[in-house]
Amino acid sequence: MSNHRNAVLFVILGALWGGAYPAIKVGLDAVPPVLYAAVRYDIASLIMLGYIVVAVDYWYPRSRADWINATIGGVLIIGAYNAFLFLGETIVPSAVAGILVGLMPIFTTLFSRLFLPSEEFDLAGLVGVALGFFGVLIISRPDPSNLLTTEVVGQLFVLVAAASMALGSVLTERYEATQPAITMETWSMLLGAIFLHIAVFAQPDVAIDSARWTDTALAMVLYLSVFSSAVAYFIYFYLLEQLGPFEMNFIAYAAAAFSALFGWVLLSEGITIATIVGYVVILGGFVLLKRDRIRSELGSSPTPQTSD
Repeated sequence: MSNHRNAVLFVILGALWGGAYPAIKVGLDAVPPVLYAAVRYDIASLIMLGYIVVAVDYWYPRSRADWINATIGGVLIIGAYNAFLFLGETIVPSAVAGILVGLMPIFTTLFSRLFLPSEEFDLAGLVGVALGFFGVLIISRPDPSNLLTTEVVGQLFVLVAAASMALGSVLTERYEATQPAITMETWSMLLGAIFLHIAVFAQPDVAIDSARWTDTALAMVLYLSVFSSAVAYFIYFYLLEQLGPFEMNFIAYAAAAFSALFGWVLLSEGITIATIVGYVVILGGFVLLKRDRIRSELGSSPTPQTSD
């Protein structure tokens, strides 16, 4: 029973996070990108904070390492990731954005090798990383004579977003924080929202009063903050405990698939053969990179489950 429940929750989580990309795209018609991201986490962080104050004893960072991790999370995992993602989606289709963010697990492995001495690559692992980036080239199809087209710049923004989240995730591993993961994530959201508001005021050419909080824009920001952030993270932390971090790497690819599906159904975004092939190549790069762990997981005997 628990295996079935975990599978259902995994699909729901993929759909919630995949649905974020078209929701971002729709809201950007009315609200400047960085302000839109900031308001998303204003709401989400308050929901999360209200929950942990009631439900978690260790609800605020207590040590220097706790605060360092929350700050890294706020600046890189929440702030930079969302700023560049929302900026990128002003240019690229939501389906492409979701698939490019699927490169994040490969970025994470690459940064782990650079910043965590225990991580090592062999030749096949390097090929897996190369495959991931080759998948990006298939999707972007840059013109060698004009590498800075608007479309390519938008894709670069999304790639920087994925790299920011991956780098933040790796850097937090360097500090032995004792706070629960949900506490760190909540305070990262709070600090990230502050970071994003600072970024808004650092853009003198963007007038805050240009935002048009239409019914559609409000519906999108509520979806992003309540469902794609707060509710999704509750599910994520539950599944992380049930399945482990390795299995949860695949959620990026499930979200990418849902982003393409929702973009096609809801926004009439075309899904090209190049986009599909690029997605498969990126996923293949990750599988090759993690082949030993996948082989180990597939070869291990399943633990008997008791019905709930």
